Amino acid sequence: MAANSRKSVLFVCLGNICRSPIAEAVFRKMASDNGVVDQWVIDSGAVSDWNVGCSPDARALDCLRKHGIETSHRARQITKDDFVKFDYILCMDESNLRDLNRKAKQNCNAKIELLGSYDPQKQLIIEDPYYGNEEDFETVYQQCFRCCKAFLDRCS
Repeated sequence: MAANSRKSVLFVCLGNICRSPIAEAVFRKMASDNGVVDQWVIDSGAVSDWNVGCSPDARALDCLRKHGIETSHRARQITKDDFVKFDYILCMDESNLRDLNRKAKQNCNAKIELLGSYDPQKQLIIEDPYYGNEEDFETVYQQCFRCCKAFLDRCS
């Protein structure tokens, strides 16, 4: 675990404007609602640098708002320090997982996993909704909600 007494989780997708900011916001609200948010460092990032500094996709923000969640996240790319700083790096698909494992090299304290590995419905992959519609963002939200709940339950 990280040097401090708090646990830490970094959610990762390709561009950090759809799936990972949804997962981050869902987990942050869930941890807050459960009274444990102060026990966590929670963030999200991208394997690419395409959207650095951008707000999440408007459809992601609309989906979150529909569920009573706000976020002020700005996209960022993962760094070498993230592999040391975070206890868990949870990503959305096999491509993210390959990229993270390649970037991790030997200096990695984090457990790198698919967020979907926590899904009680066994939907391992959280598909990118970017080229989809609002329903696809809702599907991502529901998957993230299930996975984050199971992850929080396991880690609490």
